[in-house]
Amino acid sequence: MKIKYDSNGLVPAIIQDATTKNVLMLGYMNEEAYHKTIETKQVTFFSRSKQRLWTKGEESGNVLNLVDVKNDCDNDTLLIQVNPVGPTCHKGTDNCWGEANESSYGFFSTLENVITERVAHKDTNKSYVASLFSKGINKVAQKVGEEAIETVIEAMDNNDELFLYESADLLFHYLMLLQAKGFTLKDIEAELKSRHK
Repeated sequence: MKIKYDSNGLVPAIIQDATTKNVLMLGYMNEEAYHKTIETKQVTFFSRSKQRLWTKGEESGNVLNLVDVKNDCDNDTLLIQVNPVGPTCHKGTDNCWGEANESSYGFFSTLENVITERVAHKDTNKSYVASLFSKGINKVAQKVGEEAIETVIEAMDNNDELFLYESADLLFHYLMLLQAKGFTLKDIEAELKSRHK
């Protein structure tokens, strides 16, 4: 791999969780640190403050196991994908920005959070979600069944707008059913991954 090191012999290395795709930290590598990372499969940096090689987790045990290394279009920045063991930041957080290293499913994660909040507040007069949950899991499951049938009916018709509308209803109610059963999209992801060959 061709790498353009700067005048100090360093290249920035962006560390990204290979699973969640979250950025965990930024470090710097010299040529020796890069080669040691490739050889040991544990991310090693050049510490600018200590002026020596530093393998992440050498004292804490919170190592970064190498998955992949990519170079950017100018060959002067590395993207290093890892499987982290423990928190990445020396302050004990998952990443150096103090954020949790959790999977995000975009707007679906937002919907999961909205459902959780509305169920917790139990305002059945103002919240459809709270109202449906208050009727019990059988009603939530029944609603998923109804939405599934409506989605199938629209799939056999030629109105794409109605098909998408019913599909959205089905997915929304399915997210509610998952929570009613104590699960999230993360659990579904894990199940699908376990089946992937």
